[in-house]
Amino acid sequence: MKAITITEPGGPEALELSEVPEPVPAEGEVLVDVAAAGLNRADVMQRRGFYPPPPGASEYLGLEVSGRIAEAGHGFRKGQEVVALLAGGGYAERVAVPAGQVIPVPEGVDLVSAAGLPEVAATVYSNVFMIAGLKAGETLLVHGGAGGIGAMAIQLAKALGARVIATAGSAAKCEKILELGADEAVNYREQDFVGAAQRFGGADVILDVMGGSYLARNLEALALGGRLVVIGLQGGSSAELDLAALMGKRASVIGTTLRSRPVDEKAAVMEQVRRVVWPLIAQGTIKPSIGATFPLDQARQAHDYFDSGEHQGKVLLTI
Repeated sequence: MKAITITEPGGPEALELSEVPEPVPAEGEVLVDVAAAGLNRADVMQRRGFYPPPPGASEYLGLEVSGRIAEAGHGFRKGQEVVALLAGGGYAERVAVPAGQVIPVPEGVDLVSAAGLPEVAATVYSNVFMIAGLKAGETLLVHGGAGGIGAMAIQLAKALGARVIATAGSAAKCEKILELGADEAVNYREQDFVGAAQRFGGADVILDVMGGSYLARNLEALALGGRLVVIGLQGGSSAELDLAALMGKRASVIGTTLRSRPVDEKAAVMEQVRRVVWPLIAQGTIKPSIGATFPLDQARQAHDYFDSGEHQGKVLLTI
């Protein structure tokens, strides 16, 4: 089969379309013929040599796909349209996936667009709701609101009754954030998100992709009893934390990853996504946010576009 491989860590030029052996499903896995794969920040980090796959996972990029079941089994029928959450291997014509991480495509979504849903839905629901416990009436602050994760976080939090503040780096992206339903959009190049959060009484939950560079200001922006969930390190992996301020707010700082979680945990997350998020998509309350699509053999161009920071919503590779 064809798959995208990495010649050596580096920029998009490191990506090559290669002939590789087809995956052989292990016990408990299903084989999916891939229709499209989502591009995620983790793929960029792996391409650069900073984020190797977990032990036993595919060496190829790609943490989410849509496609069709290649052979019946594990409750799936041959040819059934599905999406899958992966630890790797999505930039390929076929992928083997633990059955619990595969769920049907939500009603009303075309097969290609569905590839942009599993990683963002699982990331947002598991971190914002299962771990941080965001409730109706509380305030969520989302950094990077115009990206794939941000778009899902805004729509899902609003659908479940929360207020939402989101940040972005341009007027156009802030406009997109408001179209998605956010109560306030903050252009971080011109405005202070701490002040915006404090006007709402502080953020009960913050979903942060920046890490170290935002830690102090995120703590300022938290409400009493607030929960800061760090899921990315675009702004560095270390910073000084004022423990007195943390204690004074009775706040929590939580660091999580999704990719390296055990199979049973990811299966539990995907079941909650199927039960809670998919009906909202079927109703049209939440819409996939797709920024651009590229064919698999243009993976370099897709990564160039992603690295530019110009995209709004998910970037997909189609097969």
